[in-house]
Amino acid sequence: MGYIGYFQVKKSQEIIRSPYNARQNSNAKRVTRGTIVDRNGNVLAKTDTATDGSETREYPYGDVFAHVVGYSVQGKSGIESLENYDLLTSDENFLIKLKNEFQDKKNMGDTVVTTLDADLQEAAYQALGEKKGAVVVMEPKTGKILAMVSKPDFDPNTVESSWNALSTDENSVLLNRATQGQYAPGSTFKVVTLLEFMRENPDYSSYSYNCTGSIENSGIKIHCYNGHVHGQVSLEESLAYSCNTSFSNIGLSLDPVKFKKTAGEVLFDSKLPSDLPYSKSSFTMDSSAGNGTKMMTAMGQGETQVSPYHMALITSAIANGGKLMKPYLVDKVTNASGAVMKETDQKEYKQLMTAEEAAKIKEYMKSVVDYGTASVLSGQSYTAAGKTGTAEYSSDKEKDHSWFIGMSNVKDPELVVSVIIEASDGTAKAVNVAKEIFDSYY
Repeated sequence: MGYIGYFQVKKSQEIIRSPYNARQNSNAKRVTRGTIVDRNGNVLAKTDTATDGSETREYPYGDVFAHVVGYSVQGKSGIESLENYDLLTSDENFLIKLKNEFQDKKNMGDTVVTTLDADLQEAAYQALGEKKGAVVVMEPKTGKILAMVSKPDFDPNTVESSWNALSTDENSVLLNRATQGQYAPGSTFKVVTLLEFMRENPDYSSYSYNCTGSIENSGIKIHCYNGHVHGQVSLEESLAYSCNTSFSNIGLSLDPVKFKKTAGEVLFDSKLPSDLPYSKSSFTMDSSAGNGTKMMTAMGQGETQVSPYHMALITSAIANGGKLMKPYLVDKVTNASGAVMKETDQKEYKQLMTAEEAAKIKEYMKSVVDYGTASVLSGQSYTAAGKTGTAEYSSDKEKDHSWFIGMSNVKDPELVVSVIIEASDGTAKAVNVAKEIFDSYY
């Protein structure tokens, strides 16, 4: 009896909404699958009915929303899977339903109004170009996900006919790299290292280090990017210039147990608030870590793994006074006539850090734009703060991924962006992708 109560309260919606639930197929016999729109009413997915009654699912934007909106054949993915129940539920007026029943017509399924913004999504899609990678754009104050792009992509209009090729593609084209991709965070992780250093050292503002371009300890030598010599740097300048040797020095001073605890507080090795399938991030360093591991981990290399989505969540918390709002993709569900059936409530998910810690990290991230590695974002019509990152993925030091996390309108942040370009190998910069997104928005 206890389990039945638990099932009804906690698990029933999950079972009802599952795309594998055969009962929903019977709904499809009586209901035309509803429409999915962006926050401005632009149609992202709809059902076309031919004169003979046959139905075709159409995606007007083609590849642009492939992973986040998903597809509804060969199983389901994205919002098509997430909102399967609502799309096959009709809350039309009773009289309209009665009329359709007498005329042997299907009722129209409900409309899912997402938080996505088609203009921002297209800007992110175009900015990423032909490169592999992912982009996540969020509103830190609300938790709304405004854009989510993953490449390589596919055309959801042709999934059924090209399924064999898609499902066996060696580039994992069906994988949503935004939420399921796992990468070394590179220098974007330095914001977490910075948080831990601040917690262990109340006098952190007095930190100073002389960068000579490299640091060696326990037989491991770490260089600053391109062997750059930064000279005497403060903590703020260490972040602004993304000084690897300074952060390696910081890593040597940190308590691995406390560091792991802080990483856990910003959601490493734990579940993430996500409506879409995702991969957990991992932070493996513990009390047995050697000096080499400490240095590598502090600068975002080593065995740490994270998704672009997770880095967007951490950045959102920094932008929002340490508070992470619960992210969501669906704003409301309406019937076919536009009457609201249900709405998503905005709510806090977790306080990842104190407001004071978030304010200081945000201030330092502003310096990254003002005079550091993201200076391409300075002098615009909007203000920005962020952190660039380069993550090696091979023993060949010339091969790397490019990262950027950041926010716009720094005093009262409006957008948070997380970008990764796979195998950029020094030829493409994620910060330039972020700039195109911010430019488009403003």
